[in-house]
Formats: sequence, C-alpha cells, structure tokens
Amino acid sequence: MKPLLDGVRILDLSHMLAGPYCTLMLADLGAEVIKIETPGEGDRIRRMGIYKIGGQSAYFLSVNRNKKSVTLNLKSDRGKEIFYELVKKSDVVLDNLRPSTLEKLGAAYEEVKKHNPKIVSCSITAFGPTGPYADRPAFDLTLQAISGAMSYTGEPGRPPVRLGLPMGDLAGAMMAAYAISSALYKRETTGEGSKLDISLLDCMVSLHTYVAQYLIAGSPIPEPIGSGHISVVPYGAFRTADGWITIAVFTERFWKNFCDILGMTELATDERFATNNDRSKNREILIPMIEEKLIEKSTDEWVDILSRERIPCGALKTVDKVLEDPQVRHRNMVVKVEIPEGGETEAVGNPVKVEDIEQEYRFSPELGEHTEEMLRDIVGLGHDDIKQLREDGII
Repeated sequence: MKPLLDGVRILDLSHMLAGPYCTLMLADLGAEVIKIETPGEGDRIRRMGIYKIGGQSAYFLSVNRNKKSVTLNLKSDRGKEIFYELVKKSDVVLDNLRPSTLEKLGAAYEEVKKHNPKIVSCSITAFGPTGPYADRPAFDLTLQAISGAMSYTGEPGRPPVRLGLPMGDLAGAMMAAYAISSALYKRETTGEGSKLDISLLDCMVSLHTYVAQYLIAGSPIPEPIGSGHISVVPYGAFRTADGWITIAVFTERFWKNFCDILGMTELATDERFATNNDRSKNREILIPMIEEKLIEKSTDEWVDILSRERIPCGALKTVDKVLEDPQVRHRNMVVKVEIPEGGETEAVGNPVKVEDIEQEYRFSPELGEHTEEMLRDIVGLGHDDIKQLREDGII
C-alpha cells in the first residue's frame, strides 16, 4: 500500500525548526520533500550544536530525515527560472521567511501561482504578514513569552520559565502540516490552490483553549501552579521515597479509591474535600496531607498500586528513560536509521501509524546531495547545463 502522501512534491524553503518540523511530518507520510538551500551555506541548523551523528548536526538530523537537498541561488535570475520549473511540477511551496524576503526571492504566492495555478503556498511567520508586530524577529522563547504561555508555567513565586518543549515553533509546524493536508484535499475536490498564512503567535494563543475561556468567563488571571491544574485537585507531581509520580484524580470515583489506597478513607467524606470544587478551594490543606503518605513508598510501588485501581498516574521520567520505555519501543517511537557512511543510529519515530504501510526512515541529506538528480529528473537539464550552473554559482 502506498504512503498517504505518495506523489505529493513539496518545495521547502524553510530553515531552523518550525518549517523543517512541518515538512518532516509530511515527509514521514510519504511526500517528496525537496529542501531548497543556499549554495555553500544551507540551513543554519546544519552547524548548530556540538553533537553530531554521521558527520551531521544531531539537531539537523532530528527534523530533516526523509528529505532531499537541492542547492539553488534564488537571488539570481537563472536560479529563479529553475525554481519556477520546479514549482510547475510540485504541489506545495513552504517557507518561513519574512514577506519582504519572500518577495525579493520571487517565491511569494502571487508569483509562484503564475507558474502553477494549483500550487499550495504555505508561509510560517512569527506574527503574520500584517499588524503591529509583522516585521519583528522572534524565536521560540519570544513566542512563549508574548503568547502568555510562560505567564502560568513554573512554580508559584519563582522566575518565569519556558516550556521545555519548543512549542513556540512546534505548534506552528503542526498547524501548518494539517493546513497543507487540508488544502491538498480541497485541491483534489475543486482543482484550486491555496495561500496559507500560519502565524506562530496565533498558534500559541490557540493552545490556551480552556484557560483563556475560563478567563473570559470571569476567572482570575492565570498564574503558575507548578504541575497542578487550575480546576482539578489532586492533580500534579508528588515526591515519593525515590523520585516523583504524577497523579490525576479527575472524578469522585477516583477520589474515593485514591483515599482508600492511601489509607485515608476519612478524607473521602470530609466536607472540605468531598467534591472537586471543595478540594480546589482547600488545596493548600489537602496537598501536604497527600504528600506525607506518598513519600512512604517508591515511585514504582505507587505506579503499580494506583494503576491496578485504574487511577491515572505515571512516573516522572527523564528523556533517557523515555527512549528505553517498553511502550515507546513497542510503538516504534525509537527507530533505526542507517548512516550513509556505514552503521546506524536511532531517531524518534513517526507518531502517525497507518495500517499496512511500512514506515521508511532515511538519513538527513548532505547539503545539495540531490541537486543534480532533481535538476535532471524534474527540470530536464543535461550534464553540461548542470556543470555550467555549478561553475556560475547558481547551484
């Protein structure tokens, strides 16, 4: 059976994290992603970090597997001509460039549409092409701060902290991938292309969901509550005899069972804690009482006891433990990838599983590795033409 996006060709003008993670998801689903990079320079994350695998930056490898790399100087007229030839035979053009830069390169939607009316053009920017912040630069940290995500992340009374996961970038990447897939479906039914505008700030704001809706409904301004929940108690990370465990008691049935397991059956009928609303009001009294009991056993003991009673819980694991977790391994979320020079490495797998389709994982491309192949097979250029382009610095 063919992959979900078999036959879809994507020209990827993006760099760093948001755009490449978006096209990583699409490449994992079978799309042919051609990463367009500047000759002799390439994506900045090719040189990021001190950790390397197979001679490549581990950062770059993490979001660029299953792709092809073509070097092309879009600042030159000939480079633009070749790019438009690629556009004619592609389905999607993705970028994360400033609108002014995109226009200078001749890669804005209005221009590429002239060469392929059915093209899907997706631009990922920090703040969108218009508005008071449109020209500002931003990174994940900036977006986490401006979006309000950092305002209620962390422990009460402590300095602000960012989410460990770079959600300022990843949220936009995921939104872009789903928007592109939707636009491709629209094109199948109408024959029309689309211009997609993805703002990383917009995406972060959308993730507030019930927190923002609570505020609109009259709640106090959200503040940090550590691992706790604004409206559920007990819910959070608790210290055990040898580590930490997370526990989420969402229903009253869970609450009674939880009290029985702790040997504190009286709490279930205590009017201060009878309902979740009561527990929320009196969390400062209740949480220390629970903590005193949980410290008596190890994390594994509590996970075993609570899981048997179907109470949602989990050990707080470091990433090294996660990569060895039996459930994670069972789901093929850690996979083998062959290194071109020999040997193999491991990588995080594709979370989308499709029945009867075997997932393929290829090492991330060297800078310009597929330039000649793509110019020959897609554009139709001959050996001498390609040689001249290289001598002229176009590729």
